[in-house]
This record gives sequence, structure tokens and C-alpha cells, in this order.
Amino acid sequence: VLDAARDAGVEHVVLVSSITVMTHPHLGPARANLAVERRLRESGMEWTILRPTQFASNTLWWARSVRDASVVRVPYADVGLPTVHPADIASVARAALTGPGHRGRTYPLTGPKRISPRQQADELGRVLGREVACVGVTREEAYPPMAAMMGAEVADSVLDLMGGDVNDALLAVRDTVARVTGSPARSYRRWAEENADAFR
Repeated sequence: VLDAARDAGVEHVVLVSSITVMTHPHLGPARANLAVERRLRESGMEWTILRPTQFASNTLWWARSVRDASVVRVPYADVGLPTVHPADIASVARAALTGPGHRGRTYPLTGPKRISPRQQADELGRVLGREVACVGVTREEAYPPMAAMMGAEVADSVLDLMGGDVNDALLAVRDTVARVTGSPARSYRRWAEENADAFR
């Protein structure tokens, strides 16, 4: 894709990578993202790299269980991560593509505060007008369906990032969205309000 873009005359690429390149470079998915980052830097095109943390939209994985039983079953239910609204990633990408001063820059992106799965379930409940229970499960219980859906290596990596191997860099709340776009990062509550129909 990068070769085709360069051959077509593209001058500037904004790449959505992952904050795990910084926080968990030993994980397979992070190594894959880093390889793409390096390829972009070596492509001859101008570049901006975005490294978002966990997406708010990942909780769409819960949609069926919330619709059917008003329950979320999740490991590390009380580990809070600075979940980012996908629209903020898009807003930073737009700013990078259309404004000055972003070429050759790498931006870690997070939401405005840490929020745990239990707190996310509470927010969904408030938006839906009914209780959404959050039931903690063990890593061992969570692993088989995740591995079946995404493969063993990715499932192990995701479980580490959800709470099995967190560190200060992963937990850090950053103000990049506000600095780049001029608007504060959107909350998980806002994402839940905008996507409530998926859980009804």
C-alpha cells in the first residue's frame, strides 16, 4: 500500500499505529505495528504517526450480551485504561493532514481519563436506562473465546493490555487530542450515548 501510494504521488501519510509500540514493544502485534511505522518512515513520503490506546468502540464486543442479558463478562474488570473515542483519532488525523507542523511527528492518543470495564458498564447502563451488570471472569475463562475469534497470540496480547501486564506508560492520560485539535478529548460516556442503539 505504501509503495502504491508513493508511486501515485502521495506526499503525506497519516498512519494509525498503536500505543503498544511504546508500552509493550515485546508483543507480537506491537512488533507488527512498529514494522509498518519503520516502512513508512523509509518510504520517502512525509509521515505522521498516531498511536492510540484502547478504543472506546472495543466495547461493541459486549453488545450481544448487553442486549440479551444486560450483563458484561470481562477479565480485569477494575483496571482503568484511558480509552480513546475513535472520533478523536479521526480528528487528530484530519488536523495532521490539513494543518501545518505535524509532519515527522508521532502522537500518542488517549481519552480524557482512565475508565475500567466496570465503569464502562455503569455508563452504558445510565445511557440505556437500565442496569448493566459487570461480572469479572478470570483470564483463563476469557481466553478460549478470544483465541477462537482473534488467534492465540493476539488474544494473549489483548489480555496483557486489558490488565495482565499494564504499566505506567499504558495507564498515562495524555493531552495530545486537545493540543492537536484544540478541543478536549471525548469521554466514554459520549461514545456510549452516540452508540447506544447497538446495545438496545
